[in-house]
Amino acid sequence: MEWGSESAAVRRHRVGGERRDGPGATPQPEREAPAQDSLADSCGGGARTRKRSGAGSALSEAPAALGLALYLLALRTLVQLSLQQLVLRGAPGHRGEFDAGQARDYLEHITAIGPRTTGSPENEILTVHYLLEQIKLIEVQSSSLHKISVDVQRPTGSFSIDFLGGFTSYYDNITNVVVKLEPRDGAQHAVLANCHFDSVANSPGASDDAVSCSVMLEVLRVLSTSSEALHHAVIFLFNGAEENVLQASHGFITQHPWASLIRAFINLEAAGVGGKELVFQTGPENPWLVQAYVSAAKHPFASVVAQEVFQSGIIPSDTDFRIYRDFGNIPGDNILAVLKYLATSDMLATSSKYRHGNMVFFDVFGLFVIAYPSRVGSIINYMVVMAVVLYLGKKFLQPKHKTANYTKDFFCGLGITLISWFTSLVTVLIIAVFISLIGQSLSWYNHFYVSVCLYGTAAVAKIIFIHTLAKRFYFVNASGQYLGEVFFDVSLFVHCGFLIALTYRGLCSAFISAVWVAFPLLTKLCVHKGFKQHGAQGKFIAFYLLGMFIPYLYALYLIWAVFEMFTPILGRSGSEIPPDVVLASILAGCTMILSSYFINFIYLAKSTKKTMLTLTLVCSVTLLLVCSGAFFPYSSNPASPKPKRVFLQHVTRTFHDLDGNIVKRDSGIWINGFDYTGMSHITSHIPEINDTIRAHCEESAPLCGFPWYLPVHFLIRKNWYLPAAEVSPRDPAHFRLVSKERTPWDSVKLTFEATGPSHMSFYVRTHKGSTLSQWSLGNGTPVTSKGGDYFVFYSHGLQASAWQFWIEVQVLEEQPEGMVTVAIAAHYLSGEDKRSSQLDALRDKFPDWTFPSAWVCTYDLFVF
Repeated sequence: MEWGSESAAVRRHRVGGERRDGPGATPQPEREAPAQDSLADSCGGGARTRKRSGAGSALSEAPAALGLALYLLALRTLVQLSLQQLVLRGAPGHRGEFDAGQARDYLEHITAIGPRTTGSPENEILTVHYLLEQIKLIEVQSSSLHKISVDVQRPTGSFSIDFLGGFTSYYDNITNVVVKLEPRDGAQHAVLANCHFDSVANSPGASDDAVSCSVMLEVLRVLSTSSEALHHAVIFLFNGAEENVLQASHGFITQHPWASLIRAFINLEAAGVGGKELVFQTGPENPWLVQAYVSAAKHPFASVVAQEVFQSGIIPSDTDFRIYRDFGNIPGDNILAVLKYLATSDMLATSSKYRHGNMVFFDVFGLFVIAYPSRVGSIINYMVVMAVVLYLGKKFLQPKHKTANYTKDFFCGLGITLISWFTSLVTVLIIAVFISLIGQSLSWYNHFYVSVCLYGTAAVAKIIFIHTLAKRFYFVNASGQYLGEVFFDVSLFVHCGFLIALTYRGLCSAFISAVWVAFPLLTKLCVHKGFKQHGAQGKFIAFYLLGMFIPYLYALYLIWAVFEMFTPILGRSGSEIPPDVVLASILAGCTMILSSYFINFIYLAKSTKKTMLTLTLVCSVTLLLVCSGAFFPYSSNPASPKPKRVFLQHVTRTFHDLDGNIVKRDSGIWINGFDYTGMSHITSHIPEINDTIRAHCEESAPLCGFPWYLPVHFLIRKNWYLPAAEVSPRDPAHFRLVSKERTPWDSVKLTFEATGPSHMSFYVRTHKGSTLSQWSLGNGTPVTSKGGDYFVFYSHGLQASAWQFWIEVQVLEEQPEGMVTVAIAAHYLSGEDKRSSQLDALRDKFPDWTFPSAWVCTYDLFVF
């Protein structure tokens, strides 16, 4: 028997009897009502008159609400403790141990070089020289058991990628520093460790990704001095062009002779400025790599949830992992312990034998990792589902006169729960849209608790309000214990539905739903007898909360990871996606999950008025403060920076017609803000940047006629164009048509040649009646970007030759305006050419809570 499930559904007071609450209520003798009475109610009407359980009393609102709040706060504190970052110890590591102090020394030297864009002397000469110097010192100290080989690779190549809507990449003479550590007698197989030492323009790139290269240097030092012989080689790739959308890793894996030795890889990448190392992707169907991490990692932090979220494309980012997976056909995961384990593993040599199925894996609060095959996970999941089917089936399949009201109340409760969740989502979205419309987006960006006080309290209050209405006007005089059971079963049913759906789709993340079904069900079965006899007393609540400890603790653990991942991204997600709407939706979803097994407390409590009043008051006060601008979104605090990112491009644009004549020429500073607030917070500091200088799209030009560095035009549609003097780089870009010829298959082949700075972007738009059939880039098949134009990202290292390529246009119908429009933008990201006096003056006006990235560029458009 569970919580009086047999006769409580049909026991009643006399019709019209008063509902009695509190400890003073006189227990009524249990008596089963006639069967016809139990059929009198329906979901649409009829007053409930079931008797209240004689043993129990309603919960006092204030202690219950305070207790639940303290419970969740205690769980959040435990999560925070488990996520504490490792700190440097005063004493250096012993021989054979990782020395964090030495790694920090490497990091400080690399970042002291300054920004390291591909093609700059800082990247191609100074950083490469420092790396080679340190590798030479490590080689001198290495053990005689090991052999170190070093190679500086300068690859040239091209590929297409579906990242950011799709584009093609071309690179020439970029730099890779490759180190092979192997047994003295050599090795036939290897594991790869990858980092990148280049950075984005105007940034020292400490976290992304100099810190990983520093870690790799220290790992190389420790392994090379180890007295333990390796079975396989370890290849350390310090790549110099990852910020150029993964070019250097492509050059290595497709062209370097050592690439054929690799059987697994570890890619070290960063997002943000701190936090624990997270395994967020593993190779396709390579469970042995997960087992390697489980066995070796000293401070594990890994979850298949992060992997499936990242691979879903929700997060607009990518890493070298994609290149090694797609072009190298080798597995990977995310250094000393794991790398050493792989280099001495017998499985590495025959890794292809272990490619079977995916793995469910997750760490338990950083203490250890649980991992098992996904097929085992599916079996466990369906066993949990069967337990729920038996539990609920026992209730639904009882004699009709005993289950009529329970069945109706169950489905009505399901409907009420779904309505409460839906209305809570609508409520927070209305608030989020309002906040966005009045220009107060991202108020939580630097004060995350604001989002909880604004959207979290609104969602909880709306859920409580809907259930309070149901309790008062539909479930009139119904037993609180009976309703508690019904709504527990409803929550169990919903989570079971999610478990079935996720398992059916083959998602390993279904283990979360399994936890949220199995533990609550076990808790229910354990406490039902005491609850039936004594009601919602302190002992019941204590055991109930104890039973919910694991699912709620792990849920908060994952929720923290979600917000750690999404909050920085929402600060650079472009001008088209309202970040408050996204965050409010996530918070509403988290509220639905966390409230699911506490909904029954609404029906067990005497009242919810004080709770709703408190939540409404907190939400209202926070809303007023947000509307007044009390919470500024950005911060320059070095310990936790929350900058506003702005791109400033001083550009001279030249437009040519079909005859080669210049039809338009202008110059200005093209301004892009990378978040939803645009320039609203900047105008008060720099009055000349206002809505009167909003940039207008050149409809006939590809990508609106502006020098996009990457094809993110669909994410950022609000731009500003401040008139300025022409730019005159000392090394101007040159673009010319080398030849125009008609092919035997009746298409037109245009061959171009371009010379210029280390970074250039090439854009193509075909005219009506023409199509781009093939080109000499990528795999030969043109790839369109969002909007239908073509985008090519080009970069080169030092001493690169002229870039020559061709496109082939199929002309179906001759047009007087030509067959194709092309444009080329030259980006000066380093050296003196990247600066202009007007650009420097404007950048200096930006407040310290911004991160303005500024450079000079030119844009030339041609029609053919």
